[in-house]
Amino acid sequence: MTTTPESNETLVRILMLSKLPGIGPARARTMIATFGSGSTLLEADAEALIQIPGIGKTLARQTAENLASPAWRNKAKLAAEEQIERAGRLNTTIVTMLDPAYPTLLKEIYDPPLALFVRGNVKALATPSLAVVGTRKATSYGKQATEHLCRDLVSMGLTITSGMAYGIDMTAHHTAVQHGGVTIAVLGCGVDTIYTDPAGRLWPRILESGGAIVAEDWLGTEPVPGNFPRRNRLIAGMTLGTLVVESDIKGGSMITASSALEQNREVFAVPGSIFAKVSRGPNSLIQRSQAKAALSADDILSELPPAAFLPTAGRQDVDKPSLPALTPEESRIIEAIEKEAIHIDLIAEKTGIPIEQLLVHLFELEMNRIVLQEPGQLFSIRPPERR
Repeated sequence: MTTTPESNETLVRILMLSKLPGIGPARARTMIATFGSGSTLLEADAEALIQIPGIGKTLARQTAENLASPAWRNKAKLAAEEQIERAGRLNTTIVTMLDPAYPTLLKEIYDPPLALFVRGNVKALATPSLAVVGTRKATSYGKQATEHLCRDLVSMGLTITSGMAYGIDMTAHHTAVQHGGVTIAVLGCGVDTIYTDPAGRLWPRILESGGAIVAEDWLGTEPVPGNFPRRNRLIAGMTLGTLVVESDIKGGSMITASSALEQNREVFAVPGSIFAKVSRGPNSLIQRSQAKAALSADDILSELPPAAFLPTAGRQDVDKPSLPALTPEESRIIEAIEKEAIHIDLIAEKTGIPIEQLLVHLFELEMNRIVLQEPGQLFSIRPPERR
């Protein structure tokens, strides 16, 4: 990340502003519009601040006291400079609302963050994108539906944006990468804390394929529950629409869908069994006419602006990805499964691989379309014609 002295000073001021108590993204944006991004941004007194919509007398006085306090200013400045330095070491770009690279669609929401931390390809933020979200407890049907839809969506030039959670999110990211597409992972923590993929089996491939890992949280921020509703509004805000694959009535995926509706974005849902708990969310969205049923990629593409996607050449290459070499553990798993579907406990017994590690390997094999998960925690070798 390279910056000029002037742009670096502006970045420091904006990061300092984002940490003012009681001043959220909407108020901070208004402050920048009122005072500019120069040195006067952090010089406002209570009389000037009270003119800002949404800032009452008490908050104006408290904010002015912080801005005038050498202790607060020094602490905030050191923290901002430390973030910039850490971002440089991590090859992470800090994109502010003043930067041309800031996602245009995200600026349209009520409370866009002042800055985004972007690890990877910043240009990916400008590509037409669809959010694909769903439950962590994805079923075989949900994963197959996600693979089927995402494969066709990336072949038409859409970027897949999701939250890097287990289940549907991971399936969406993995499918996009495997089929030559671009994908963006939006985190509810710092981009240096990819807690769902600590072994680095997926996120490096996201970056290598031209994608990005994005967060509004500062580097070093841990993934605490309160961060994720804010993260979900970003997923909806950065994209043309949101596809919900599997979810119960309540949960992060439904929050993302609600955010998309509030932001006047398209919402799609994959219908599921009326008996399945994970289908309650998508089915309710369709029943209330809040989402269009997505039975194919065409159902989604037909609702998006024609300029939002471009057919990619070489569709045959997209449909026939090369399979990666198997690790020794994966080879043992394949040998254990042989021809018939067997339970995960039996695979663990045959291979000697602990269940926790076995789940990771099976997920990787499933994403590479080598293994097929069936109901009842049964796993089988995927037939060649279904790969």
